[in-house]
Amino acid sequence: MNDELKKAMIEIEELAMQLADMLGAALHFAGVGEEKMPRAVELYLERFEKISGGGGYEMSYEDVVNIIEGIKKSHPDLFT
Repeated sequence: MNDELKKAMIEIEELAMQLADMLGAALHFAGVGEEKMPRAVELYLERFEKISGGGGYEMSYEDVVNIIEGIKKSHPDLFT
């Protein structure tokens, strides 16, 4: 594997970690407690997969909000 490819893979991993942190922050401010965060993330990712069809779909912030609102309605127990 060449150096450019290694560097690109590291950058992708870093971006993925930043996105995971941002999702956690969004769910936190939506009212998900720390102990319920793993389940909320799992539900979010399931809904994202349904919307995106597995890839190629560009999410808007409205899509993110709609997913979180949908989780709030279907799983209110996750939110304080």
